[in-house]
Amino acid sequence: MMRAAALIGLTCLALAATDVRADNGDEIRIGQTLPYSGPASGFGTIGRTQEVFFEKINAEGGINGRKVKFITLDDGYSPPKTVEQTRKLVEQDEVLMMFGSLGTATNSAVQRYLNTKKVPQLFVLSGATKWAEPQKFPWTMPGMAAYESEGVVYAKYILQTKPDAKIAILSQNDDFGRDYVAGFKRALGAKAASLIVAEASYETSAPTISSQLSTLKASGANVMFGVVLGKFTSQMVKGVAEMGWKPDLFFVPTSASSISFLEPAGLDNAVGLISSSNQKDTMDPQWANDHGVKEYLAFMKQYMPNADLSNSNYAAGYHYATLLMTVLRACNGDFSRDNILKQAASLKEVKLPLLLPGMSVSTGPDDYLPFQQLQLRRFNGKSWVPFGDILDDR
Repeated sequence: MMRAAALIGLTCLALAATDVRADNGDEIRIGQTLPYSGPASGFGTIGRTQEVFFEKINAEGGINGRKVKFITLDDGYSPPKTVEQTRKLVEQDEVLMMFGSLGTATNSAVQRYLNTKKVPQLFVLSGATKWAEPQKFPWTMPGMAAYESEGVVYAKYILQTKPDAKIAILSQNDDFGRDYVAGFKRALGAKAASLIVAEASYETSAPTISSQLSTLKASGANVMFGVVLGKFTSQMVKGVAEMGWKPDLFFVPTSASSISFLEPAGLDNAVGLISSSNQKDTMDPQWANDHGVKEYLAFMKQYMPNADLSNSNYAAGYHYATLLMTVLRACNGDFSRDNILKQAASLKEVKLPLLLPGMSVSTGPDDYLPFQQLQLRRFNGKSWVPFGDILDDR
C-alpha cells in the first residue's frame, strides 16, 4: 500500500510538473534560438529587438496581467547546438513555446522533438515548405512566405521581362537552397532546361564561394539567382562585381536583403539587386507619415536609440513580435499550449503595423502559411524600392 501510495504521489508530482510547463502561472515563458555567432550572426539583431520589445510590453503591464519572460539563446546556426539549446529551454527553463527561431537545418533538428513534446514551434524564420504541414507536424508553424513561393515570383518576373534569359543559379546546399530552386524551376516549367545554363552550390561551412562564381560567370549567363545567406551574400555581391560580371537581372532572397549583409560588399556593388518583401521599408520616405512605421520608429528611438535603422533586421524583429502579440492577446488569459496553437491557427485577415498595404495574415487549422503575398523590390544603393504589383504563388 505504501509503495502504491508513493507511486501515486510520484505520478501526481509528474502531472503537476507537466501542468507547470504547460502554463507557468504568472509568466509567459517564450524560448528562441538564433545565431548570435557564426556565419549568420547578423540575424542576432532580430532577437535583440524582440528582447527590448517584450521589456516594453512588461513595463506596460504585460499580457492579461502576466509578464513575458523571453529567453533567446545562441545556436551559432549549428543544428547540434540548436538541439542542445532547445532542450535546455524546454526542459530547464520550461518555456511555453519556441518562437521565431531561425534557419531550416537548425529548426529541422528540433521539429520532431518539439512536436513529440507538444511544444508550439511558432513562426519559424525559414520559408521551407515543411513548416506548413499541420497533418504531419501540428505544433510547427512558419513565420515567412514559403521559399518555393518566392522562387516562383522571381521566375515569373524573368519570363515576363527576359524570356530569352541565360540563367545561372548559386544555392546553399540544404533545404533552404533546394526549396528556392524547386519553386524557381517549377515556375519556369518546360523552359527551365533551356534557360538555366549553369548551377552551383556551396556548403555553409565553406570559407568562400569564389570558385563557384567563376564557374557561373564562365557560362555566359546574363541573369543571376543567388540563394545565399549571411556572409555568403556579401561574398557573392562583391565577387560578382570584382569579376566585372554585370548580369541584367540579379536576384537574392528576402532573407539575404538586409543592409548589414550588403555593406561589407560595398553598397555601390549591390545597386540593381532584386529581392522581394511583404514589409514596409521603414527608411523609405513614402512611409514617413504611416502610422505603423511612426510607431516603430518611436519605439526604436526610445528603446534602441543607437541602432542602425537601415538594418532591416531590427524591423523584422519588431514585425514578428507584433505577430506573436496578436496571438497572445487572442488567448484571452488561457496560455495553455493547446490554446496558443489554436489561436495561432485561427488568424483572420490580421493587419500588422509593418505589413505592406493590401496584405494581411490569415491562418486556419489546415492552412499554416501566414504570409502568402510578396512584392518585388530593387536596391538603389541606399534602400530597397518596391515595384510592380503584389504577387503570390498561384
